[in-house]
Parts: sequence; C-alpha cells; structure tokens
Amino acid sequence: MAIKQELELAQKQKLSPLQIQTIKLIELPIQELEQKIRSEFDDNPVLDDTPDPERERDDDAPKDVSIDEIKEDDYIPDYKTKVKNWGKDPRPEYNTFSVREGFTQSLKDQLGYCNLDDHQRQIAEFIVGSLDEDGYLRRDTDTLVDDLAFRAGITTDEEEVEKMIEVVQSLEPTGVGARDLAECLLLQLDTCKQTDDVKHAITLLEDYYTEFTNRHFDRIMSRMGISKDELQAAIDRIKRLNPAPGGQVSDSYADAAQQIVPDFVLHERDGELYFDMPRFKIPEIRVKRVYADMLDNAKGSGSRAQKEAVTFVRSKLDSAKWFVEALKQRQNTLQRTMQAILDFQHDYFLSGDDADLRPMVLKDIAEVTGFDISTISRVVSSKYIETSFGIIRLKHFFSEGMENSEGEEVSTRELKKALRECVDAEDKKKPLTDEQLVVEMEKLGYKVARRTIAKYRSQLGIPLARWRKEL
Repeated sequence: MAIKQELELAQKQKLSPLQIQTIKLIELPIQELEQKIRSEFDDNPVLDDTPDPERERDDDAPKDVSIDEIKEDDYIPDYKTKVKNWGKDPRPEYNTFSVREGFTQSLKDQLGYCNLDDHQRQIAEFIVGSLDEDGYLRRDTDTLVDDLAFRAGITTDEEEVEKMIEVVQSLEPTGVGARDLAECLLLQLDTCKQTDDVKHAITLLEDYYTEFTNRHFDRIMSRMGISKDELQAAIDRIKRLNPAPGGQVSDSYADAAQQIVPDFVLHERDGELYFDMPRFKIPEIRVKRVYADMLDNAKGSGSRAQKEAVTFVRSKLDSAKWFVEALKQRQNTLQRTMQAILDFQHDYFLSGDDADLRPMVLKDIAEVTGFDISTISRVVSSKYIETSFGIIRLKHFFSEGMENSEGEEVSTRELKKALRECVDAEDKKKPLTDEQLVVEMEKLGYKVARRTIAKYRSQLGIPLARWRKEL
C-alpha cells in the first residue's frame, strides 16, 4: 500500500481571551464577583476606582482620567485582534477548596491535649486524615497498618492502631472515628446518662441491630422483654443521635457558602412582573493621571525604559478593558436568561405554587435567548432570585414534564410534590409500597409507572416502605 501525504483544511472555533473571561465571570455568584472586581483593581496599579475628594477639589492636583477617554490611536488592544466567533463554552478550571480542613484541624488540635508521644500522635493524626466526610473510619485495621508503613513510613501493629482509634473516638464531636453507624450511635449513647431508655437503646443496637433495621418490633419486644412504650422511648432516644458527626464541624469556606445573596430581585407592580440586579453595577474605571500622560507622550521618542513602561501600561489597560467588557457581557447574559425564565414561568412567579411550574429544560431557554445550553447551565447553577415567597435558586425552575390523566403536561416537580403528600398522609404503621403509591397517584390524576415512583422517592430521600414503618 502506497503511503502519501495530504493537506486538509479545517475550521476550528477558538475563543478570545475576552470570551474566556466572560465565561468565567458568568458562573460566579454575586459575592465572588464582588471579590473578583475588588481584586482586579488591587492587582492593576494603573487603575483607581476611589478618587480622592480632596484631590478632586484641588484645581492644581492631577486628575484621574476615565478609561473611556484614553485614545486608542497609539495602540490596538490585544482583544480586538483575536477571533470573535462564539462556540461551545470550555469548562473553566477552578481552584479547589477543602471544606474538610476545619473538621480535620479541629480533631488534630484536640490530639494536642491527649497524653501521646510523637509516634502515637503521628498514628492518630494519620487516622484522623483517613476519616470520611461524615466522620467515619471506613478502613480496617490491617489496611491502616500497611498504609502507615508504605505511605507515612511509620512502623506499627494492629494493637497500637486499635488503641489510637479509641483515642480518636474519644474526641469531639462524639461518635467520630466509628467504623459503622451502630458503633457511631453507641459511642454517643455511652456518654449519656444511663437511664432506662438509654440502656434499652444500647441493648437494641448491640444485640438486635438486624431486627431493628428490618423493623421487626414485635420480635424485639418479645426477646428484650420490654413494652411497646419502652421500645418507643429507646427508638426516640436513638433518633436524637447524630448519624454523621463529621457534619457538625464546618470551616470558614463552608460557612461562607451558606450565605446566599440573590443576583436578582423580583417585583410586581399592577400585576406586571419585573426584576432588577441591585447588587451589581459596572464599576467606573479611571486611569491614574501619571499613566495617562505617559500614553499621551507615547508617540514621541523615548528611552528603552520609557518604552517598556508604556508597554506595561498598555497591557494593564488591555486587561482592564477586557474585564469591563466581560462584566457587560455577563450582565447582558444574566438579564436575558432571567427574563426568558420569568416569561416562561410567569404563572409560578405570580403564585409561588410549584403546581404552576411548567416543564422547562435548558434547551427551552437556550432557544429563546440564543445562548449555548452550557452558558444557560452556568447561569442557573449558582444564581438566586429573591421573591415574595423566598429566595430561590434558578435551577429550581427547570424540570422535565409528563402528562396527567387529562392529557395536560405537568412538571416532575409537581409530581414529586404530590408523591410527598401521599407519603405524608399514609398510615405509618402500614406504609404504602411503591405499587400502592402508583394507585394513590392515579387517584390524584397522575399516571406514573412504579419504576418512576421508585426514582422520585429516592430523589426525595424517602426510604422504602419497610423503613418508614413505625410502632
């Protein structure tokens, strides 16, 4: 077979730096965007967004210049020479933040108060570092011994590791370091005042855990020799325990993530709905006079150092212009996306009732706005709107649809709400199976398959019927 070379022309879409920056800004929630704007000014020595009032009143003092007043005759910003075609958004890379640091550090700090030598402390810290996000130790002793030897260079044995696990389990929050749920609950019960309900709860977990998880209450009462009320008291005590002690300790990043600031605020006037973005304003960027003068004199001859300085100033101005333009494009993208959602879900925004949510997917909004689906996804993933009935994530308004018995299309959110109401109204002594839930949903006018019921039940965090059974 003869080997030959061929030339092939192909068109490829390439994003400009401006477009890449816009993509990154679109996904930022308002708090992070404000920090980004502040950081942009702090990192750019050419810019000044805080004019000095005293200097502004002094006629002899040099005045800063608006960036819009800087003429571009002497140079062409880099972003104007790049391609402008708009293609699929690349997923930007992000720094990763460890929300585990606060929890792990808290446990390590407590180890400092334990009576341990350096060798024991290193083993204990390794165990702490091996805990999962719920505070459990999901690894057996043999594996820990091997990992300590190969990964940390620490020689030990199973007996010593078990002793250090006990040390970790003595730390706060109580229950941390457990190998399974039963041990986690028992560790917490051991610290409680040993009343009858606590003692019964300990026996229940130690000797009848399988029967308990399978809800064989009659068998438990018979074998333990206790009454229904005594068993209920023991179960109530267990329910008050924390099954995930690792979730009790958060760090500053996790705390910050819980503070939601809406990007949009919904208003109603005479039956008309509209929104604004009160927290976001395009900042006015001003160039310090000394750098503006440097650019004015850029055409003249100068030393090499002066030319290098001018090149530096131009690059910083390019960066500022990109940033402001990216902010404008971000605002336009968010406004058009939110308006499309508001128009699509108009009835819901008037009532606040999930039953008025129309089935809506990302493609619906993409078609209205002309943006790529991935752009819409970025907008809705981290943005919130404040309404008269609460602060709601934009992602909440998206759901697929099904038809009810009358042939009308209803959203999956409405179906899940109806399913939740069926479960809440059931007899907890005889909870409804998935097959029975299908019948109940049909009575409400929703024809749903059993496998769909199982999927929605799982998404709502509703356990199987036997797990919902109560005394």
